[in-house]
Amino acid sequence: MDFGLGSILVVVAVFAVLIVLASTVKIVPQGYNYTVENFGRYVRTLTPGLNLIVPFVERIGHKMNMMEQVLDVPTQEVITRDNASVAADGVAFYQILDASAAAYEVSNLQYAILNLVMTNLRSVMGSMDLDDLLSNRDTISERILRVVDQAAHGWGIKITRIEIKDINPPKNLVDSMARQMMAEREKRAEILEAEGARNAKILRAEGEKQSQILEAEGKREAAFREAEARERLAEAEAKATQLVSEAIAAGDVQAINYFIAQKYTEALAKLASAPNQRVILMPLEASSLIGSLGGIAELAKASLPDAPSRPAPQKPASSVPKTGVVFPRPEA
Repeated sequence: MDFGLGSILVVVAVFAVLIVLASTVKIVPQGYNYTVENFGRYVRTLTPGLNLIVPFVERIGHKMNMMEQVLDVPTQEVITRDNASVAADGVAFYQILDASAAAYEVSNLQYAILNLVMTNLRSVMGSMDLDDLLSNRDTISERILRVVDQAAHGWGIKITRIEIKDINPPKNLVDSMARQMMAEREKRAEILEAEGARNAKILRAEGEKQSQILEAEGKREAAFREAEARERLAEAEAKATQLVSEAIAAGDVQAINYFIAQKYTEALAKLASAPNQRVILMPLEASSLIGSLGGIAELAKASLPDAPSRPAPQKPASSVPKTGVVFPRPEA
């Protein structure tokens, strides 16, 4: 009987020791922090590893997950600044930095973070126009993150990221935006086409202008060359006239014969090529031309007393008609 009672006491003592050890030794897993309460009052935080607490006096208050966690933000109906209704949703990432603050500064931490993100999402997106809303998701996420992180700083948590997953305007608004985009693209295409046509006209006009400039420069150069040629010809004629004059002054009758025959021939050529003459009748026998030149030579010898006398050329035996030119009257 005594043996049975002693065994029971030993077993009870062993169980009591095990209970005391279980309530004294606490193993905290990696990524977690435990808060310790002494008769309901927070005293300290247990970090990962083996920890000891005072049994029956201290107890574990809250087991806080210190790893980064994700919180799904449900779809929200938002009215933009230009009165467009859109549906938006997103995700929020947060991490507990202070286990005691996260455990005792706010009740139901995840619910508080979720409502904070939702209200600021509506506030930020409601202050923007629809076009800015659809094209500035990064700006929206940054603004919401800054506001929510500042508000949740006192809870001992850090809001690491907030991402907008989707923004869905109504179907009729999407159709209107599609038509607007098409009209805008057509407008830009017409503008580009008009600019291309304008540039082509400008280039064409510049090319014509450059061509006219080059043509004018060519004409000017040609006129300059022609004037220079006429000047050289005039100098040559003046030189020839001077030489003939000097020869005549020296008593050389052949020089004046050559000079007069040359001018006579040039005059006949100009007369024959005149545009207002249709018929020209003249005997151009060599004997008549030589006779005329001989007569002119005799006149020259008569005017030059020092020149040696030469016999006048004899007329040919045959009867030669007098040299004459018939000039018809130009038509009115």
